Amino acid sequence: MKLLADKAIDDLFGGISPPAAMNVGGADPVQGLGKLIGFGIQMFIMVAGIFLLIYLLWGAFDWISSGGEKEKISKAQSKITNALIGIVLVFVVLTVFNLLAGNILGIIVPIDGGGFEIKLPTLGQ
Repeated sequence: MKLLADKAIDDLFGGISPPAAMNVGGADPVQGLGKLIGFGIQMFIMVAGIFLLIYLLWGAFDWISSGGEKEKISKAQSKITNALIGIVLVFVVLTVFNLLAGNILGIIVPIDGGGFEIKLPTLGQ
């Protein structure tokens, strides 16, 4: 129940509510922040995968256009090797992150449409 002074202050200055742009996850701004962090992680992984694929194709192009020169072939092999190691590393990091945050800590909640949502810890009442 609101006190009379609180009601008068609300009438005078208006109520406080989060801005509409920050209200990503519904009425709970913490849930919105968790969704935003989950989306950021998904975007980072997708962008990293695209860059690694481009680097892999660049190494393959260098190998094809090397003309049989040993130095150019070794540089191309190095690019391909580094791209493959990067792809494996992205998958390992994603797997470990999902294992730790999802199964062990219970922070990640899978969403029906794919992806995940992060539940940030809050102080209970």
